[in-house]
Amino acid sequence: MKKLKYLVILFAAILLLPLAVKAEGEEVTSEQVTSEEEAAASDVDTRVPVYFFRGEGCPHCEEAENWFNSIQEEFGAYFKIVDYETWYNEDNAALMQKVAKARGEEAEGVPYIIIGDKSWNGFDEDSYADEIKSQITTVYAQDLDARYDIMKYLDNSKTNKKTTDKGSSDAVALLIILLVCGGIGFGVYRARQTAK
Repeated sequence: MKKLKYLVILFAAILLLPLAVKAEGEEVTSEQVTSEEEAAASDVDTRVPVYFFRGEGCPHCEEAENWFNSIQEEFGAYFKIVDYETWYNEDNAALMQKVAKARGEEAEGVPYIIIGDKSWNGFDEDSYADEIKSQITTVYAQDLDARYDIMKYLDNSKTNKKTTDKGSSDAVALLIILLVCGGIGFGVYRARQTAK
């Protein structure tokens, strides 16, 4: 009979363990969430990201960089350069290829410039300057939530993968708990059979 009591206590402890672990998390009140959201909203950068994949020493990249610097006074409040050097940084080179693939295009070289849903390979001030300025102001005029941002798209695909992986881990944990509970049930059954 003592074995049965211990098995029941062990069974109850195993069933309550996930609840106890979950209870250890920090409780967040609605007041905390509201003040955190307000703080985040006030710190939001509304400028349009200009993704600038370049190569150190590339003359066309230098021309593009100088041009972006020259329009800072007039358009600087509307855009920010997000710089990726690709010739000496393999991670940035791989990112450029991943971004191009996600956009359904080839990154044929540098500079590779992306603003919203448009991109430019290479740089020629006479050909691209007006298009780029127009794209910056067009994207800036859009609601923040409506703006297309390739990097957010890539980040979301990573997040979705992590969520799926977490779901798999939860399923394995549940399976283990069920096996342990089944083992305990079998142990209780065997203990009763032996006691008779």
